[in-house]
Amino acid sequence: MTVTLPVFSIERHRLVTDGQGVTTLVGAYGCPLQCRYCLNPHAWNPATLERCARLTPEQLYEKVKIDNLYFLATGGGVTFGGGEALLHAPFIAAFRKVCGPQWHLAVETSLHVPPRNLEQVLDVVDEFIVDIKDLDEKVYESYTGHPQTPLKENLRHLAASVSPGKVQIRIPRIPSYNTEEHVRASRDWLKRLGFDRLEIFNYILR
Repeated sequence: MTVTLPVFSIERHRLVTDGQGVTTLVGAYGCPLQCRYCLNPHAWNPATLERCARLTPEQLYEKVKIDNLYFLATGGGVTFGGGEALLHAPFIAAFRKVCGPQWHLAVETSLHVPPRNLEQVLDVVDEFIVDIKDLDEKVYESYTGHPQTPLKENLRHLAASVSPGKVQIRIPRIPSYNTEEHVRASRDWLKRLGFDRLEIFNYILR
């Protein structure tokens, strides 16, 4: 059975924000969360799904290979975002077989997915860019509308399975939801797991 990806955007020539080098950000439809300050509500809006292009790994490769020279020269590649990229773990694994080993593949994820989804991509993804929201269970559920499970389980599995350099974790200050004490507690918990690429930043509300 051929896997397909519901793609709502392909953004070329991105720098710094979506992994190393020059990257192409592939926006995939679908998200298990409904965060109060969601930056991409179209990623879970049913109306968006009607406009998505459903691409096979081969079709996506044909669209993004135009930037192959940029990828190879800068150590960049393709970043899968959304929504929640790891909802489409089988596709990402299949895409790696099509594009080969030279491109840097990254995923932007909340890790709010079944552990088997993470397991499917551990050997094919070069970089995990994780937005944890907050590690306090009450803050997390209040902000996302969902219980925190399975975030911490996936973080532990990630820490045990890949080198810390392959994981960038973003810890947001979320107005009206978490405090500096929450942020410090999240940071310290992650450090105890061995993660060291931690970015604390402010959500800017429009």
